[in-house]
Amino acid sequence: MKLIPWKNKRGSTGSGNGESNLPSLGSLRRGMDQIFSRFLENPWGGLDLPFAPSSGWIPSVDVVDGAKEVTVRAEIPGVDPKDIDVSVAGGTLTIAGEKKSEHEERGKDFYRSERAFGSFRRSVALPEGVDADKVSAEHANGVLTVRLPKSQSAIPKRIAINRK
Repeated sequence: MKLIPWKNKRGSTGSGNGESNLPSLGSLRRGMDQIFSRFLENPWGGLDLPFAPSSGWIPSVDVVDGAKEVTVRAEIPGVDPKDIDVSVAGGTLTIAGEKKSEHEERGKDFYRSERAFGSFRRSVALPEGVDADKVSAEHANGVLTVRLPKSQSAIPKRIAINRK
């Protein structure tokens, strides 16, 4: 049985050397496997639906390992600082909390109420030498900044080289 060649939009049936311009079945299967894997990991991840079940969200975090301190900035807009927990244990900084949002709107012929809730937890492995007793945190304009000073023994020291 001989198959009829498929014609693409340009009207050609392939590259002219007997090979098709279509992806192989193996690459198609790998692509489908990736799509299904992502869906199974987080079924509602790519959808911004108000009725989608909340599996939590992960705030964006920037980590800067400076000479004298480690600075961690987390973007957590709409989260009240009293709903945030910052802790350092076993060389790990953990930022956890809950985002609560309620919006109510009334008009002459309508009433609209929306609520959104979601918890988050983000852990960051810290380098050795962070002084856990001197950690400070501040919240401003939806950004949490955690400063973790390094102990004096962890701060690199410049050594002068003597000439002979």
